[in-house]
Amino acid sequence: MDVYQEAVCYLESQHVPVLHAMYCVCWGVVEAETGVLEEDVFQEEAVSCLLSPLLPKSLDFPDTPTLSSPEEMLERRLVVLKGILESEEVYLRELEALLMPMKALRASAGTSQPVLSSRQVQTVFYQVPELRDMHQSFFSGLKARLSAHCQTEPGPGVEGEMSYTGFELMVGDLFLKMVNQIGLYGGFIENYEEAVEVVRKCTHSDPRFRTLAQSMMSNNSSDKTRTKYTFEALLYKPLDRVTKTTLVLRDLLNTTPMEHGDYTLLQEALRLSRSFLSGVNESSQCKREVTLSHGMRRQLMRDGFVVDASEGERSLRHLFLYTDLLLCTRFKQATRGKQDQYRFCWYLPLAGLKLRWVADQERSLDANLRLHTIRTKMHLLRQQLQQNAKGSKGLALAARSRKKLEQMELMLLTHSPVYTLELHSPSCKSHTLLLSSLYELEEWREAIHKLTTDNIETVPPDLLTLTSACVKLRMTQQPPLHSTNAVENEESLCGTLSVAIHSACGLQQPACVYVCVEVDGYEFYDKQAQTHSSVHSLNPHWDQELSFQVDGAQHLRVFCVSQSDGQDDTVLGKASVKLESKTLNKRWRRQTLHLSQVEVTLSLKYCPHPLEPPSSTAQQQPVFGVPIETVAQQEGVLVPHVVRCCVDEVERRGMGEVGIYRISGTTSEIAMLKTAFNSNLREAVTRLRSAEVNAVTGVLKLYFRELPQPLIPTVMFQSLARMLEIQDINSRLVSMLSLLHSCPDPNRHTFLYLLHHLQRVSEKQDVNRMSLQNLATVFGPSLIRPPVVGLGQDGPTVDISQEVVVQVQVVLYYLQCNNLPEAQTSLPHDTDAEDETTHM
Repeated sequence: MDVYQEAVCYLESQHVPVLHAMYCVCWGVVEAETGVLEEDVFQEEAVSCLLSPLLPKSLDFPDTPTLSSPEEMLERRLVVLKGILESEEVYLRELEALLMPMKALRASAGTSQPVLSSRQVQTVFYQVPELRDMHQSFFSGLKARLSAHCQTEPGPGVEGEMSYTGFELMVGDLFLKMVNQIGLYGGFIENYEEAVEVVRKCTHSDPRFRTLAQSMMSNNSSDKTRTKYTFEALLYKPLDRVTKTTLVLRDLLNTTPMEHGDYTLLQEALRLSRSFLSGVNESSQCKREVTLSHGMRRQLMRDGFVVDASEGERSLRHLFLYTDLLLCTRFKQATRGKQDQYRFCWYLPLAGLKLRWVADQERSLDANLRLHTIRTKMHLLRQQLQQNAKGSKGLALAARSRKKLEQMELMLLTHSPVYTLELHSPSCKSHTLLLSSLYELEEWREAIHKLTTDNIETVPPDLLTLTSACVKLRMTQQPPLHSTNAVENEESLCGTLSVAIHSACGLQQPACVYVCVEVDGYEFYDKQAQTHSSVHSLNPHWDQELSFQVDGAQHLRVFCVSQSDGQDDTVLGKASVKLESKTLNKRWRRQTLHLSQVEVTLSLKYCPHPLEPPSSTAQQQPVFGVPIETVAQQEGVLVPHVVRCCVDEVERRGMGEVGIYRISGTTSEIAMLKTAFNSNLREAVTRLRSAEVNAVTGVLKLYFRELPQPLIPTVMFQSLARMLEIQDINSRLVSMLSLLHSCPDPNRHTFLYLLHHLQRVSEKQDVNRMSLQNLATVFGPSLIRPPVVGLGQDGPTVDISQEVVVQVQVVLYYLQCNNLPEAQTSLPHDTDAEDETTHM
């Protein structure tokens, strides 16, 4: 019997799982019994990690699992996963120990006697917080899955269910998500030598740092022991960790049956891990960097997938932002056993680069039909995934459906973006990028703008070398596809999410502002919506309700955007809100978001329900010729937006117009505005800003004239006529206000809203020549109408001359009232809970 077999027999005799013990050794899980353990790293080992390959090229592994039965494989797979979880816990403690002095060192950097300068602190801890967050997320997810699995694991007498239970445990998406972020290690590795040099130099020159660097502690999980490290040893931990990623994924794949839902995901994670480590090896063997004249090296600052529309066709591209240039490449995914490749498309120096972004563009009818077809197919595939039976056949079918879903989502990612970022270089070269998210566009714009504001020098790049280096430098491994998540997040939303945008404050100067809202999740439905643009104001109000059909939504993103005539829109602030199903329900939840200097108040409510297949692009319901109760219900308000927008525009620039509301606008312009309000509120408000003010008043009067039922219901006409005959003024006032109170809510509040506006107009009658009498004469016939003869109306008929008198006198009497109730423009969105404030 050889040594290995002897070790196996011994471990089994002690009831220690063999794979678990092997993983504890492989990942470095060492438990101390008592006291303090010391650990250090030989200098040669730390240096050689960047000078020799991380994985020998001669090392090869079988491509298929070699264990005998699925039950045995699943049992060993569970042991492997538990070993990985333990090693993750140890690694997180080591990262926490490394980060522990960061805050104090950063604080001392601003004093007269710093331990490290701000630049040195940044160098030493570069990418370490990001690595900690990445592994914390992975650890939490894996722990939750394993805990849930162990709670539902069958007892000893139910062996027949073991296969089913093992197949239920899905973790491949967690590993793939982590590997998709493995590019963070690229930045750490690139910076490692410089970080070690700073640590060594400061250890020799500063006794304070020497004391710190030689005695860093990490508490073990039992809290009974502490492990002692040197600073340099802790810096080496991430290097040691990333080199073992491929080995662990390989072994996990070997214990995963091919029919398991995780198998394809683990294969992809392994491929990405191999590709990354191969790139690191290449970088470490022939490291090339360009140092610019002012001492700054060319470094990768950001990368991600965008749509390039420069050549008239949409193409998905991988964009890389370096310190001095922007590089666009075409990603070529490797076939099995080979490495990913990038092909050069174009590059632009950042020096003198001008940016221009367009908020959104209308898609053509053909484009909308194509997108609707893709979304419908995606929805059907998604249903197939949810309905597949448990077991090996169902899981195999699910893998095929998920692959098709990914392909559809890639098509949607290419053809759906509407936000445009234009790049213009001083050499007259221009490129156009399209992004599906305003949040992502703004992050790209900010990153590029920050670099272009510096005094940049561009060294002509070796394009072949630079493009080849993308494989090892990239931080984003794959396009952002929601369908790559094999296991659904139970907290994600599926149903209808309603967002009511109320108001904003904190503007530095008056502006026309709108709010844009985005949700994530599957792209079966529209994921963006915007309010209309407010009037020029320091405290804009909208009270506009936006509704989303969501599937898998976890985040809500809100932007406040300033709109200026003839200039690009400006994002004043943005925020991201985590959506949690347990805190949202069918009651409105009001909160205030702090977006930089701007505060936006909104309300959220969520109604979970099964989703219908996506319909073609939803058309806005018309508002003209529709009962006001219907319009108010559609918009979630008490005063329709067409009324409020027209009134806001008149009060902004028409109060001094001679004959306002009496002089008519051009018929064609009024008809154009009517059509716009019937089809697209945001476009209508934009046109309203540039329309002739008499056309604005004309469209408001037309709205009231075309109501199927007048604002004051016809059944009240006779009662109002009789009340005008009451001689006692106080009695007449009480009676008319009481009758007004009996009107339906939308009618009453819209009428009051208009009355208060007309009273403000008459206050300028010395300029606009419009008294209360004149305004009552204009609006009376539109707001109050007598009942139609022969439709079963009771009471005596009134001749036409008397009708006009009643219409004018009723409106005039209400206008002359000094204590009219205030109008409420929107439905109450408050709940019993206090407002929440979110600082972003």
